[in-house]
Amino acid sequence: MPPRNPQLPEGTDQIVSGAANDGAGSSGGFVAKSDAASEGDATDRLVTTMRDQVSGLRGQAGEKLRGLADGGKDRATGLLDNFSEVIADAARSIDERLGADYGGYAHRAAGAVSSFSDTVRGKTVDELLDDGKEIVRKSPAVAIAAAAVVGFALFRLVRTGLDETTGRSARGSGATRPKRDEA
Repeated sequence: MPPRNPQLPEGTDQIVSGAANDGAGSSGGFVAKSDAASEGDATDRLVTTMRDQVSGLRGQAGEKLRGLADGGKDRATGLLDNFSEVIADAARSIDERLGADYGGYAHRAAGAVSSFSDTVRGKTVDELLDDGKEIVRKSPAVAIAAAAVVGFALFRLVRTGLDETTGRSARGSGATRPKRDEA
């Protein structure tokens, strides 16, 4: 650090030419600007820049997630439509084999699945999320039970897929035991 000029007030390093007076009516007063003040300005600019970049990235991530959610919703409604058609085909088969009384149940199930698909298709992702939140608020026990069932089903599905990929049996641990020789 350069040597301090003894004529400067305490806490100042240098005189800044053209600095404004202190506003109290005294003329000729100078404000000393240290390197710490310029570092503070640089830090403020950096913080502002980072905040703007984070905000932009957050917006991009939100748009990307919304696009993925819309795509997932479209795929889900397509799967529901296909499932409804499968149920309707099964209902026609039941009609032929067991009679219209039994087939009527299957036809109603196909109609319910188709109606649900149309409902999902007609709503935005935000509306679907709001509906889901409302269901959880109204009956949290049912929501927890449904989440447990879905989690169990996904676990089994993934485990079965992994077992098929590795060539192991879904029932066993995959380890083969050597056979004992019976004497």
